[in-house]
Amino acid sequence: MNKKVSPIEVAQIGRLVGLTGELKLHLHCDFPEQFKKGNTFFTEKNATLEVATYNKSRQTISFVGYQDRDLASKLVNALLFTSKESTLENCKLKEGEFFWFDIIGSKVFDGSQLLGIVGDIERIAISDYLVIKTDDALVSQGFTKSFYIPYIDRYIVHFDSSKKEIVTRDCTGILENS
Repeated sequence: MNKKVSPIEVAQIGRLVGLTGELKLHLHCDFPEQFKKGNTFFTEKNATLEVATYNKSRQTISFVGYQDRDLASKLVNALLFTSKESTLENCKLKEGEFFWFDIIGSKVFDGSQLLGIVGDIERIAISDYLVIKTDDALVSQGFTKSFYIPYIDRYIVHFDSSKKEIVTRDCTGILENS
């Protein structure tokens, strides 16, 4: 993995499709538009791959230099990564949307009570869940070391990206029942 950039996993390459090196692409992101011709990604083995073609409706991709079935077969099951910098350049957010890397590391408050810090985000079915590392003061009171908060309007009041703070409602109850 390239240590000079902050790697963001965006997809996994699947099986071969057809005879010209097309591969099934399994997205691990919400931005298929970044897979346009000429954009580059890297693998866990630090190989750089340039997109030759991408078909969003068929979810297939081919890469420059791998447009042959035998060559492309070497890419099956590889994970594709991009950098935070490339993501910011190639992926446009709508009002009220945020990248996961903006949210991870944020402090989580239920009112004025610090619950913890977002350690990760997991997508389960169609919902995103914040994985909260519980604040040490609460852990010392007997609460669990981590818990999940669904990222839905019912619980998330506001996210301030400049302060890296999330204000929630009723999440102390989630922690108490975890």
